Amino acid sequence: MKNLFQKSLKISVGVALALFLTSCGNSEYKLFDPKGPIANEQMWLIIHSTWIMLLVVVPVIIMAIWFPIKYRKNNDKNEYLPDWEHSNKIEAVVWTIPILIIIALGVITYITSFSLDPRKPIKSDKPAMVVQVVAMDWKWLFIYPEQQIATVNEIAIPVDRPIEFLVTSDTVMNSFFIPNLGSQIYAMSGMENRLHLIASEVGTYQGISANYSGFGFSGMKFSTIVTNEQGFDEWVVSVKSSQSPLDDSAFRELRVKSRDVPPKYFSDVNPLLFSEIIEQYTGGLNGK
Repeated sequence: MKNLFQKSLKISVGVALALFLTSCGNSEYKLFDPKGPIANEQMWLIIHSTWIMLLVVVPVIIMAIWFPIKYRKNNDKNEYLPDWEHSNKIEAVVWTIPILIIIALGVITYITSFSLDPRKPIKSDKPAMVVQVVAMDWKWLFIYPEQQIATVNEIAIPVDRPIEFLVTSDTVMNSFFIPNLGSQIYAMSGMENRLHLIASEVGTYQGISANYSGFGFSGMKFSTIVTNEQGFDEWVVSVKSSQSPLDDSAFRELRVKSRDVPPKYFSDVNPLLFSEIIEQYTGGLNGK
């Protein structure tokens, strides 16, 4: 029985290790490859919280394995015959350690609830740039009100410049998330959510939908291009050169359900489009 248990344990550990190593190369683990200060703080929040919780989890797992082996029925050498029914020392350990862990997690949660508030503006010597985000079926529409352009499934932002994302949905509830930059936030019809992020490294990072929203959910991804100010200006010029305005006809086409949509560029956009999308669900436009 002991040999069987040891063999099973080895197989379980081997499978778990193989799955972990395989998953490390997966794009969903980009939370541990931060490219901005917000993502970096969130990564360490996850790591610290995990280590604190492991103070209970690891000993419990060890005891759950060790006790059945040591005090199994056919092991007469370690027969368990206690001559007591209560221990103040054991009670103190069993209650004190979890209470201290809960207090530690509570303090961390309280502090980071304010420091990592997604609606909190990021302090910087550069002005924040506004990007309006609309979740659709099954694509992302991005509107740049200052540049008067719009894109689908691709955004560009300047490095080291705060970005204020205004997020809503033109369909069911969704979730806007750029793992390398941190802080996913929900997109809901009739509502405007705000998310402040900043990228500290130039590169292209994948954005995803973090909330299941139907048939085309798996392909609801977009590229986030982080570049310098000159590169961003060049990107804006290339979008404007598309000569395809986001008029009523183009917007109606976007509203048609579609999967795995490639990036699209619109050289002009109605500056009130984002507000109109929200108001259609609140009665601001007579429900139209």
